[in-house]
Amino acid sequence: MAEQKRDYYEVLGVEKSADDAAIKKAYRALAKKYHPDMNPGDAEAEKKFKEASEAYAVLSDPEKRRQYDQYGHAAFSGGGGAGGFGGFDFNSADFGDIFGDIFGDLFGGGRRSGGRSNGPMKGANIRTSVRISFEEAVFGVDREIELTLKDECTSCHGSGAKPGTSPETCGKCGGKGQVVFTQQSFFGTVRNVQTCPDCHGTGKVIKDKCPDCRGTGYIANKKKIQVSIPAGIDNGQCVRIRDKGEPGTNGGPRGDLLVEVVVGRHPIFQRQDENIYSTVPMSFAVAALGGEIVIDTVDGRVIYEVKAGTQTDTKVRLKGKGVPSLRNKDVRGDHYVTLVVQVPDKLSHEAKDLLKKFDEHAGDSLNAAKNISADTHEEQTGGSGKKKKKFKF
Repeated sequence: MAEQKRDYYEVLGVEKSADDAAIKKAYRALAKKYHPDMNPGDAEAEKKFKEASEAYAVLSDPEKRRQYDQYGHAAFSGGGGAGGFGGFDFNSADFGDIFGDIFGDLFGGGRRSGGRSNGPMKGANIRTSVRISFEEAVFGVDREIELTLKDECTSCHGSGAKPGTSPETCGKCGGKGQVVFTQQSFFGTVRNVQTCPDCHGTGKVIKDKCPDCRGTGYIANKKKIQVSIPAGIDNGQCVRIRDKGEPGTNGGPRGDLLVEVVVGRHPIFQRQDENIYSTVPMSFAVAALGGEIVIDTVDGRVIYEVKAGTQTDTKVRLKGKGVPSLRNKDVRGDHYVTLVVQVPDKLSHEAKDLLKKFDEHAGDSLNAAKNISADTHEEQTGGSGKKKKKFKF
């Protein structure tokens, strides 16, 4: 007894009201999961792949889907079982048209959707880079760059043919820009469509090439282009300039110019997103007594009032002194400053005496070693009368 077929909508896991996009998406997922190339030697996976392909062949075709919705599997059960999928003849050119674009996306190659390849196509994008300073990245800057770009040949007006002649229709593809070839598959013959190798998809071949552009239709020229780099741009980000890339083909628009920004390092500032970070030294006296210090920012120097008793590594926030947002120029990040108490490494005799007196008034911590008790002294000498070695840090 023949195995009863499952409902095609159930096979693909979609509702009967599903649109073409949902049906195609469901089939793509199943095809990728159960394709024999992904599951070599797995008979069950091959069976599920064939089942999904059969369901998609019906539901992706408006007329077949209408018949199936009305009559079910009976619509295709009569008289044509040789095809291997319940009456469908998959050994036909239509099979490639149905699945070529999907298999091309999933496994490479295959048929390109969208019709003829010799239609207008946008030119390729061009990438270059420009180096700017930290401050220029914060506030923005205009730069002029020089590039070699292609322009339409003035002699042949972009045709590539010698003046007085014209390109001829390609004999291999008949001017279509595409060639069709068939490929044998485990489930039948698949038709694939590829760009014509002779005319490269243009549908035309040039017998007598233009001597100025050598048949390319374009002449390379050096050009100076103004690049407006916005405030707040970060290292590695790109500025896109429309229509400054490679020329399009068959009347298509030019590509774009992508300018990558390389931001130089700053000697004292570091950046993270829209915030700026730096470290500022302050004297011991200012940290203890309080006072004013000068802090460098991207907007210039500012005076900051340090509170008495401020400890080293204290962090302060200068609101709105960071980097402007690329999305909203009126919004800026903040500048975070780490205050570090600076200990002098060279002191005069007078300064040393004053510091010792200060320490005596503050608790005599510098002279604490002189007040060690006899027990402590005994512990340090180990009872030998000889002092242990002092360690310097």
